[in-house]
Amino acid sequence: MPQVAAPLRLLLPLSQTLAAPAPLLHHSRRLLSSCPASLSRAAGLRALAYRRRRHTEPRRGTSTLGKAPAKEEMDKEVAFNRKRAEGKDGGKRGSMELKTRRLNPVNTTCYVQILGTGMDTQDTSPSILLFFDKQRFIFNAGEGLQRFCTEHKIKLSKIDHIFLTRVCSETAGGLPGLVLTLAGIGDEGMSVNIWGPSDLDFLAGAMRSFIPNRAMLHTHSFGADRNASSPQSTDSVIVLDDEVVRVSAMFVKPKYNNGTGSSNDSDMKPGDTAIVYACELPEIKGKFDPSKAAALGLRPGPKYRELQLGNSVQSDQFDEMVHPSDVLGPSIPGPTVLLVDCPTQYHMPELFSLHPLSCFYEDSPEQSGKKVNCIIHLGPSPVTRSVDYQNWMKKFGATQHIMAGHEIKNMEIPILKGSARISSHLNFVCPQLFPSSGFWSEQPSNDVMENDKSVSSEACGSVSAQNLLKFHLRPYAQLGLDRTSIPNLFTYKDFVEELVSEIPAIREVPEQVCKFWQNNANDNNILTPTGNHMGEEQWINKKSDKVDDGTLFQEIVLRKHPRDNQEIPCCVEDATREDMEITFLGTGSSQPSKYRNVSSIYINLFERGGILLDCGEGTLGQLKRRFGVNDADEAVKGLRCIWISHIHADHHTGLARILALRSKLLKGVPHKPLLVIGPRPLERFLNAYSTLEHLDMQFLDCRHTLKSSVEAFLSENDTDPATPQLETTMFAPGTRMENYNRKPASPRDTTALANFKEVLQESGLEILYSVPVLHCPQAFGVVLKAMEKANSTGKVIPGWKVVYSGDTRPCPGLIDASRDATVLIHEATFEDSMKDEAIARNHSTTKEAIEVGTSAGAYRIILTHFSQRYPKIPVIDEVDMEKTCIAFDLMSVNLADLPVVPKVLPHLKVLFKDELVVDEAEEVQEAAVY
Repeated sequence: MPQVAAPLRLLLPLSQTLAAPAPLLHHSRRLLSSCPASLSRAAGLRALAYRRRRHTEPRRGTSTLGKAPAKEEMDKEVAFNRKRAEGKDGGKRGSMELKTRRLNPVNTTCYVQILGTGMDTQDTSPSILLFFDKQRFIFNAGEGLQRFCTEHKIKLSKIDHIFLTRVCSETAGGLPGLVLTLAGIGDEGMSVNIWGPSDLDFLAGAMRSFIPNRAMLHTHSFGADRNASSPQSTDSVIVLDDEVVRVSAMFVKPKYNNGTGSSNDSDMKPGDTAIVYACELPEIKGKFDPSKAAALGLRPGPKYRELQLGNSVQSDQFDEMVHPSDVLGPSIPGPTVLLVDCPTQYHMPELFSLHPLSCFYEDSPEQSGKKVNCIIHLGPSPVTRSVDYQNWMKKFGATQHIMAGHEIKNMEIPILKGSARISSHLNFVCPQLFPSSGFWSEQPSNDVMENDKSVSSEACGSVSAQNLLKFHLRPYAQLGLDRTSIPNLFTYKDFVEELVSEIPAIREVPEQVCKFWQNNANDNNILTPTGNHMGEEQWINKKSDKVDDGTLFQEIVLRKHPRDNQEIPCCVEDATREDMEITFLGTGSSQPSKYRNVSSIYINLFERGGILLDCGEGTLGQLKRRFGVNDADEAVKGLRCIWISHIHADHHTGLARILALRSKLLKGVPHKPLLVIGPRPLERFLNAYSTLEHLDMQFLDCRHTLKSSVEAFLSENDTDPATPQLETTMFAPGTRMENYNRKPASPRDTTALANFKEVLQESGLEILYSVPVLHCPQAFGVVLKAMEKANSTGKVIPGWKVVYSGDTRPCPGLIDASRDATVLIHEATFEDSMKDEAIARNHSTTKEAIEVGTSAGAYRIILTHFSQRYPKIPVIDEVDMEKTCIAFDLMSVNLADLPVVPKVLPHLKVLFKDELVVDEAEEVQEAAVY
């Protein structure tokens, strides 16, 4: 029997995880027996408790066919972690204290390094690593930082401080996931110092909607509130000063022209304040001269060390004190690095007038030996390449300038090379499901070339930042650029040649896969899936119609489906390639990994727009990798709705970045706010976050989109309709099986519901509704059903039906909602041998997910949300794969391709024939909060 991971035991006693004691089972039955019948039916449940496998699981080699299940088995339909589903699985909480390190004043190694997040996709700001022997500082934490660090083996546990140059989704989109990952490290968790301007308080408040408060205790804002009459913004603030570095911050506010030729603080918008950070290292002591020490009467020994540390000592031979200046050569000023973020042209006047920077100017009388060794410019190319900005750069003299802002670059230089390699291999084998990434043109556009020409005569000497480029600060002898860590250039052609050399047999696979599509185009008959064809589910007890091990469903959810269930549905048979396409932007669970991003699915409705189902961190970057920068922006502008399954961070922390970008892209264009459907805690986060950025969205609670509510709303014609039921999921915070139907009716948001109705019409959907599932409080799945359409002969064809489970245990309510689905997308976090852990965390195993789809009569089942234990491909029994496929990042499944999809998987496995095991080399932290 699998053991429960150590971090999990902190939350769940082993006795609860592996075998529930009898009192727990009895207590669960008693609670449910007193629960209103309507509430139980809404969740599709009766008695719910942990499964006692010791008594109910048959021994190996025995058969359950023809045997009536025990009464205890019949009383249960699904095993799950009740406390977790109710949000009451707190258990032991870590202290999440700050790390304490013994600092080394004389660092043998120190450098700044470019962490190239967003360089290939322009979706987020690059991060900068300031590395010391005993400390690590990160400047900016945009989306994808955590995944980047995993790829390039930068240990998050070593980070001591995070500094933000601005507080917005571009610079801080990766902060929530990073904080949660640190909180899940070790038994006690870890915390980190977070620094930023006053707007950081608003971000921290919003993050507390789903992040433990103790993980946010070390958040430090500086400067006055943006709406207050601020102190002199041209002054600097020392935010950190220790033995190894002094970090000071300078405020840069935009100067908007309000029509009077002046600007004031009332014109400021959220997130407008930018910060320039100056990192000054201590001076480098002069070289110790032993001959001078001997002449002053000192014998070799501990006193030499004291003098080198700057302390005076008594002479051994004379009655006098020996001072460090007597025996040390001249000191060298400590290296200085500036990080300059100038996001718009409106910030340039105040940046150019910053008084604390004037002492670093080459011709300044205040310079007094101070010199900036390196300036990293984070502003976008149109700003930093302007004539005024270039002239300002020249004031620093012979300083090394590194241009790290967004520039036109070649996307065939992937930042996430591991993911790009897998995508290239999959594209080679099956381009139908894995189209080529949206590579940028290798040549810059004419506009950019013209801009370069216009500043070429005025340009200051600089270098373009490259991923992992370093600038050494110590040892002093190595001061300067270091390109040795920059990854080698790999193109799609390189990846394919590498694949063919490793697996020569792969050359024949693309042609074999292509024949599936040729046969599908020429033949409308049934496509017989490869592998063992089952006429009915093998796990059904033929006499009793019960699950053979008594662990999953009863007769209310189990129905045997005839063989013709494999016939191609009319909506698929008559589909065009512009009806609907499902693109998987993230297929991993918990946190981003080298090969799989966190949850997000893009439903492409082509001319009718698109819908996002979940929106984990990095969703925007994945859209740009799949469709290219420009087409991804069009997809964002064309979004009709974003639906979020639950409040866990791996399902929604990319939302703010998408909303902020859409608002920016549609500025000045007539449009409606984007409808966001999600759990109530998400609304609290979005409302708090909207103080930082204009999100231009309208929120609708998932509880208002349950099937009965939606059907009633769509069918009502009177002017005063009944309020739809608010909450039939029984796991609301602070409740125990309460019947929300009996509470006084709450006023519904009629504007959001009217927008919802328009979304359905514009998207060509007959209905979209949420389904309560078993995972955490207010967790949901979703059903999308397209409108009927007439084919070329005038015959009315039923619309397609897509069901997405979100995170859940196998759930009878979801099975009922998935009846005859065209596609069921179901989470499959754990392999079959880890069922106990799946129960403890309220997730599903691969077999359970397939059983859900089979019992619901779904035409195709696509598995997703795999544990990051399985770095490239999950462990799956091929016997169960007759109508099932596993999802990969950036995979696109067109409605017309569904007949072929299950046949492709065996050929994809050729790519991973040596990797169908857990990658033990990579440390996988599955934070318990997920």
